Amino acid sequence: MGQNNYQGALQKPIGSGFNAKSTASDVIKGIDLTGKIAIVTGGNTGIGLETTKTLAAAGATVIVPARDIEKAKKNLRDIINVELEAMDLMNPDSIDAFTEKFLASGRPLHLLINNAGIMWVPLRRDSRGFESQLATNYLAQFQLTTRLWTALKKANGARVINVSSQGHQFAPFHFDDPNFLHREYETLQAYGQSKTASNLFALELNNRAKAFNVSAYSLHPGAINGTELGREASLELFQQMGFCDSEGNLLPEVAASLKTIPQGAATTVWCATSPMLKTIGGVYCEDADIAELAPDAATSGGVKLYSLDEANAKRLWSLSEEMTGRSFNID
Repeated sequence: MGQNNYQGALQKPIGSGFNAKSTASDVIKGIDLTGKIAIVTGGNTGIGLETTKTLAAAGATVIVPARDIEKAKKNLRDIINVELEAMDLMNPDSIDAFTEKFLASGRPLHLLINNAGIMWVPLRRDSRGFESQLATNYLAQFQLTTRLWTALKKANGARVINVSSQGHQFAPFHFDDPNFLHREYETLQAYGQSKTASNLFALELNNRAKAFNVSAYSLHPGAINGTELGREASLELFQQMGFCDSEGNLLPEVAASLKTIPQGAATTVWCATSPMLKTIGGVYCEDADIAELAPDAATSGGVKLYSLDEANAKRLWSLSEEMTGRSFNID
């Protein structure tokens, strides 16, 4: 894994044999995860739940940290090889408590799947004053990965998977005002910069961690029907995105393009388990393959260069340490 993906150097499809219609069970066929340990944030709903089911069925022990334990118990009740723990991604002390308990078990961590996220929310701030989408979708990923680093190293071949989004194309990272203290809040701008941050983190983490046989990936799962991601979105936002007509009806072409939840979990599972990625890291993936670079113009498939930029990635790493108060020294 000598080459890095700065400026998109590795950002081209590798002919995985899968596509947008492939499911999580398709991409994991023939892969045995017996003896492997995985953590899946948000692993009790939506594509996170499908990811949990798929990894557990392949033999992995899957730990699902959840904010709502009773809801998680209900959703996970029929799945073998699952452990449920309490964690709130908006609460940094809760993240620390979860990681301390896991590290005390002495187990390696083979797969860290940073799946949980929020979108289309009004302006909220955590106890530190950080905007909620940045705090949940990115800073929590950074802190969780930082705290679990020794267990990732111990696995000798771990992968860190950041579930990002094509929504990173809504906005680059706004280094001068990431928390909307001096500019008007716009929920899609906040979401976009949080997902750009997630891409930059995977890029830089992979470059720093590859010496310890740890690789990192970010991905777009697709536009998916049936998740809870849009539970706070207004009709106006769906119309702004071009999803609905003036009456609030989903446009037929949009409905036809949506993935099922098993299809939505496929790229996560592919990044976590595919042998084709054994020597490739730091890439952004979609439709169970490495994505193309996106054109500079309008929102489309692929990944924007600003979220694969070396200078941005290094600057964000330093800022993340400062904002979370946790140093991430990879040694």
